[in-house]
Amino acid sequence: MRRLNKTVVMVGMMGAGKTAVGTAVARLLGVPFLDSDEEIVKAAHRSIAEIFARDGEPFFRARETEVLARLLRGEPCILSTGGGAFLAEQNRALIAEAGVSVWLQADLDLLWSRVRHKTTRPLLRTDNPRETLRQLYEARVPLYALAEVVVDSAPELSVEDMATKVVAALAARPDVLAED
Repeated sequence: MRRLNKTVVMVGMMGAGKTAVGTAVARLLGVPFLDSDEEIVKAAHRSIAEIFARDGEPFFRARETEVLARLLRGEPCILSTGGGAFLAEQNRALIAEAGVSVWLQADLDLLWSRVRHKTTRPLLRTDNPRETLRQLYEARVPLYALAEVVVDSAPELSVEDMATKVVAALAARPDVLAED
C-alpha cells in the first residue's frame, strides 16, 4: 500500500495533460484529484474566460494563488493547475513548501495538436494562436524547468502510460510517496 505524504501539483503548458494524467494518477494512488481552475470557477461562479474578460488576468492570478494556498493546506491529493499558475514565484514557493511540483513536459507540436481545436483557452484567442502558443511555450519552459519532478510526454504515450510514469517518478521520492 502506498501513502501520499504531500500534495502532488501537476504543472505545465495547456495541453500537456495535467488534468487527464492527474486524474489517472489520483486513481492509481487512490487519492482525491482536484483542479485549481475548477475550484476558481466554483468560487467565482464564472468561467475562467469570463473572469479574464470581466476582471482581467491579474485578478484571476490573485484568486489562483489564494485557491492554491487553500488546496495545499488540505489533505494530500493530486492537484492540476492552470498553465500560468507555476509562473508566479509566490505560487512556486507555496508548492515547494507544502507539496511537490511535477512538470509534464511536452514539445510544442504535441501541445498544438492537443489545443488547436479547443475554444476554452482565453490566451489563444488571437489572430495566430499557434504563434501565441509558441511564445507562451518559450517564455514558460524555463520556469517549468524549476519543477522538482519532470516527466516527459510523447505522442505515443496514453494517459495511463503517462500516469504510470508519474507514479514511478514519485515512488523515487519517499518524502512524497511512501510504502506502508
